[in-house]
Amino acid sequence: MANLEPLMERNFLEYASYVIVDRAIPDIRDGCKPVQRRILQTMFETDDGKFHKVANIIGDTMKLHPHGDASIGDALVVLANKDYFIEKQGNFGNIVTGHPAAAPRYIECRLTDLARETMFNKDLTKFRPSYDGRKNEPIFLPSKLPVLLMLGTSGIAVGMSTRILPHNLPELLEAQIKILQYEPIRIFPDFPTGGIIDVSEYDEGGGKVKIRARIEADGDKRIVIREIPYTTSTEHLIASIESAAQKGKVKIATISDYTTDKVEIELILQRGAHAQDVIPQLYAYTDCEVSITSNIVTISDNHPVEMNAHEILRFLTDRLRDQICAELELRLKNLRDKQHWLTLEQIFIEKRVYKRIEEAKTEEVVNLEVHEGMKPHRKKFPQALTDDDVQRLLEIRIRRISRYDINKNRKQLRDVLSAIEETDRKLAALTQTTIMYLQDLLAKYGDQYSRRSEIAQFETVDRRAVAAQNIKVTYDPDTGFFGQEVKNGDYQITMSEYDRVLFVSNDGTFRIVGPVDKILVPGKVLYWDVFDEEAGKTFTVVYRDKERIAYAKKVHILKFIREKEYEFIKGKQGKVDLLLDGDAHDDLILYFVPKKRQRVNEASFDLGDLEYIGVTARGTRLAPKPVARIKRIRKDAADGEPQDNAASPGAKTPKRNGNGKNGNGKNGKNGNGGPPTQTSLF
Repeated sequence: MANLEPLMERNFLEYASYVIVDRAIPDIRDGCKPVQRRILQTMFETDDGKFHKVANIIGDTMKLHPHGDASIGDALVVLANKDYFIEKQGNFGNIVTGHPAAAPRYIECRLTDLARETMFNKDLTKFRPSYDGRKNEPIFLPSKLPVLLMLGTSGIAVGMSTRILPHNLPELLEAQIKILQYEPIRIFPDFPTGGIIDVSEYDEGGGKVKIRARIEADGDKRIVIREIPYTTSTEHLIASIESAAQKGKVKIATISDYTTDKVEIELILQRGAHAQDVIPQLYAYTDCEVSITSNIVTISDNHPVEMNAHEILRFLTDRLRDQICAELELRLKNLRDKQHWLTLEQIFIEKRVYKRIEEAKTEEVVNLEVHEGMKPHRKKFPQALTDDDVQRLLEIRIRRISRYDINKNRKQLRDVLSAIEETDRKLAALTQTTIMYLQDLLAKYGDQYSRRSEIAQFETVDRRAVAAQNIKVTYDPDTGFFGQEVKNGDYQITMSEYDRVLFVSNDGTFRIVGPVDKILVPGKVLYWDVFDEEAGKTFTVVYRDKERIAYAKKVHILKFIREKEYEFIKGKQGKVDLLLDGDAHDDLILYFVPKKRQRVNEASFDLGDLEYIGVTARGTRLAPKPVARIKRIRKDAADGEPQDNAASPGAKTPKRNGNGKNGNGKNGKNGNGGPPTQTSLF
């Protein structure tokens, strides 16, 4: 094992590095994964302006890519559907519906003008041997576009992953111009499926984007979905709507999919449902709203790095400037070489230097005669005369010499000199040259790639607020059962899946339950009603323990675990005498248990003196002796006279109609919309 450990560690690191650099993570310079780069290079090498069978492109790319035809075909289809570099002919699938592409032998493609103009330059491309050493492949393409942000990509490597969201090309080019002009920039994603996006949490590519489908209400009973969120398809979206409808979360009667090249999903609503109510439910419960998190990891200098979108665009803008500089310097070199040759050719023919070689017998003498003949004119040479130049002069044919046009040669020289002067000017003002290049790209291609996703700011729909009140639950005080399956109870309310009901029993226990199928609530229930989770619930509790010692406390119920039993009286050692709703300020008369020679038989206590304490705390002791009976004196009695109130607690229940159900109210409210009535269940 000791010998295997370093071997396994080394092999695993090599494997992980290979997957990260050569498979899953794109290079920042050209924005491509290796398979995409190999596909584009193959298409460039075979490009003749005509469409090629995808099967042929796959076969040629396999000479560079060692991972099989399936991976190449899938990557080519994905790249083609980005609509930037590959022009399609045939069925390449549909990113909206999720339908796959046709077989490679049936579809064709070729490079777009944008790809030919911006992605390739043979003279500036660095190559390395392919996996089998038979061919050369580019290390990276000399791209002059911010491809990494244009295309967007995702990839999972060993120990890391990347998720880069696609952006709008004209907006990226405009942002690059602002960078060169030292102005602030802001760039946001743009998705091929359109939709409405909220970029308030995008954070320059380090956050997330919320995407909504574009939904239109056609009347009160018909809804049409025109655009869908990125990463979904019409099939998945419809499945999520059907699932929500089956669970009763949205009231949809029928769903019809009329999608062709444009999305059109028609929803017909059920009776009693309205479009203005259903649309927020679609955003809350279906894939009509999704969130996508951006996590930008890219390969830079042969290492994976984390960057944000603005840092990447600034890097690529600097690189574009260097790229244009390299192209101009290469062009300048070629122009000067051409000037040098035209000058040599002109002197060689006009000055009849070729006549000097007529008497020469050997090659050495011929070369020497040319050197001697050109020597008097060397001040006119843009560069020094070399043996290679002499060999090229000697290769000029007699026919060309006899038909030599002096005026044409001089015009060519003037054109070359003019081009050299122009190139020098561009190099001297390189930043402005780069800006002009970007402006030319915008003018030429900007109209082809307009923004598809609308930027807006919207709040995430609160599921509780839009939840349908369609779950009927019943409480039967005779059996103590509560839930949807309880059929014989006298008390029924309608609630949503997010509502909770608070039960308080006379043994001092309470529990908060959701719309369960069926549950037993032990003891006699003193209070039950829908629980407000934001505001909580306040009670004034008066109880006696097993020794009949009286206590009181004010509590505020807010935090809870659903269906867990909590205790007002620790260990259930006693019973609740009074359960008063809210912050009570009444007076209590406490009658002590009779004893011989007992002179004091009662005491009083003002509930207004109580302070809020924890639910499980014992509370304030009301009297020093065991209490036989507790009498409540209301301070808010009519005519200012105190009223006696029975010590037995009341229960807060919905108002009953003739069939034992609440009227048209909801959540324990009576038929006219008022609060539940207080009624004794004893």
